[in-house]
Amino acid sequence: MLGLPPSVKIYFATGLVDMRNGIDGLRAVVENTLKKNPDEGHLFVFVGKTRDKLKILFWDRNGYVVYFKRLERGRFQLPALDTSRTRVEMEPAQLAMLLDGIDLNAKRLARWQPETLGIDTNSPT
Repeated sequence: MLGLPPSVKIYFATGLVDMRNGIDGLRAVVENTLKKNPDEGHLFVFVGKTRDKLKILFWDRNGYVVYFKRLERGRFQLPALDTSRTRVEMEPAQLAMLLDGIDLNAKRLARWQPETLGIDTNSPT
C-alpha cells in the first residue's frame, strides 16, 4: 500500500489520455477536463489508449512530478468506469493494485461482523 496522508486524494481520469502529454498537457487535462486544481497536492492518474502506459501527475512542494510506468507485457486492468463521469476517486490500495497489475474489478467480499449472541455486555459476571 502507498504511504499517503489522508488529506491526499487520488483521482483516476476515466477518459484515455495521449501519453505524449508532458507536465503541461496533463495539467491542462486536470484543469479543463477533470475540473480540479493540480496544485493542491492530489494525485491524478492517466492511462493511454493502448492501456500499457500509465502516468501520475502531482505537485510536490516546489514543482510538478510525473510518474510514468510502461508495461512490457499485458495491459493495466482498469476499474469498471462510469463513462458519464470524467474522474473517479481511488483509494491508495487500489492504486497500488493497479500498478501491480491486479484486476480492480474483482468482487470485494463483505466485511465480517461477529455475531451477537444476545449476551448483555454491561452486566457484571
